[in-house]
Amino acid sequence: MNSAITNMVLMFALMQVSKKIPFEDPMVVFYARVVYLVSNVFIFSLYLLARYQINKKNDLTTLKYVEPAQPFGGSDKKKLVTTTVKEYDLQQVSSAIRSSFMGIGILLFMHFKLGYTNPLVMQSVLPVKSAFEQKIIQIHVFGKPATGDLKRPFKSAGLFGAAGAGEVQTDKKAISQAEKSGSGGAKED
Repeated sequence: MNSAITNMVLMFALMQVSKKIPFEDPMVVFYARVVYLVSNVFIFSLYLLARYQINKKNDLTTLKYVEPAQPFGGSDKKKLVTTTVKEYDLQQVSSAIRSSFMGIGILLFMHFKLGYTNPLVMQSVLPVKSAFEQKIIQIHVFGKPATGDLKRPFKSAGLFGAAGAGEVQTDKKAISQAEKSGSGGAKED
């Protein structure tokens, strides 16, 4: 089943469960906070384990691809990226960690500033599911081979899990065109 559909089904189920939880009781709120904290510690442990595995493998295989043009406010040119598998994977882990921190920040604002408690239940489960579905976690924590959907560079999922309109290109023709046009080619740090 599609990940976005399972997320929606899970979200609606968790919304129904959270309606039945007596959040008027301070101890219930305390335990919901503890569960949320534990789930985030688990998520960061997964990402740190992935980072450790990436550094341990130290895969310095060259990875070349052409990034699509930025649709909103960015450059209208495609950009050639030359990096290593290790650097690419570390970048993916850092991006996932930043995304988690943004989610935590939003939830903390909603919970402590606006007084919402129901999102504690949903955000204790959905980010864990999302972390398990991360391609970088699949490869480095669960040991799946980097083939098919897990082949680098990862395809970005668009709305409802469909492939994004601006896909990265890895074919030799696109790479050579980008090299000839001078749009990138410098190694990214």
